Amino acid sequence: MSEHKLNEDTLKIIKEIESCSTLNQRFLSTKLGISLGKTNYLLKELIKKGLVKIHNFSHGKNKIIKVGYSLTPKGIEERLRLTYHFLKRKELEYDQLKKEWEDMTKGVQIYQENKEAVEL
Repeated sequence: MSEHKLNEDTLKIIKEIESCSTLNQRFLSTKLGISLGKTNYLLKELIKKGLVKIHNFSHGKNKIIKVGYSLTPKGIEERLRLTYHFLKRKELEYDQLKKEWEDMTKGVQIYQENKEAVEL
């Protein structure tokens, strides 16, 4: 799997955690359109790197353990870094597409001019 895709999925997870700390892995997986296994893997890596902190909401013996996630200060810095790199990559893609478009329209214009010259 490409590093860009992992970074995009990581950024999506970080943004979701930032917006709502009480979401679970199944909800994240469904909302982001990635597998539950990948969601689990990415969350574990984020926790291991100290970017995300896990919280238990239910502490009683007979209660189902509910967990939530929050960003650490390091996680907020990582969000900024990933967002910056994501935007730079998209800017490069835009510039490339713009150049391709300009080349194509220039080619069409030259073709039409040559076609008109031949018809005369």
